[in-house]
Amino acid sequence: MDQQKIGRFLKDLRKEKNLTQEQLAERFQISRRTVSRWETGSNLPDLDILIEMADYYDVDLRELLDGERKSEKMNKELEETVLKVADYSNEEKQKLTKRMHWLFIGGFIAAVIYVVLVFTDHSNNFLGGMCLGITFGMMIVGVIMTSKYAARIRAYKMRLLHRQ
Repeated sequence: MDQQKIGRFLKDLRKEKNLTQEQLAERFQISRRTVSRWETGSNLPDLDILIEMADYYDVDLRELLDGERKSEKMNKELEETVLKVADYSNEEKQKLTKRMHWLFIGGFIAAVIYVVLVFTDHSNNFLGGMCLGITFGMMIVGVIMTSKYAARIRAYKMRLLHRQ
């Protein structure tokens, strides 16, 4: 895939609709900077947004991914497969988000318990150490999972799991 070509195509499609980057960003509930990154080819939209854009611009998903208009239309079977993949991707994203929310709630509760223990002068016991450890652990997990390295860590984990 040629990201610059896709970016130019996205920019052309946006201009055909006489939209600014800001207006498109509002339409898809993203930042203007994200639209700019797509159009310069430094980033690509997520699959679910690509599908929405294909509908919005009335082009095939394959055309968006190729960065040019095609004369023949995408066949229905291929389109259904792509939609299934997008749904699966969204489900996985939602599961991960839900897990992250529960982890953050657990970390927050541990932090509150630790603060209470500090104020009652009981933080130097096992419970205080455990709460502090959970709090810092959840902070580290949150930073890693929201960074660009999360995908690499997941791929490495999957490689390890498949080898065992």
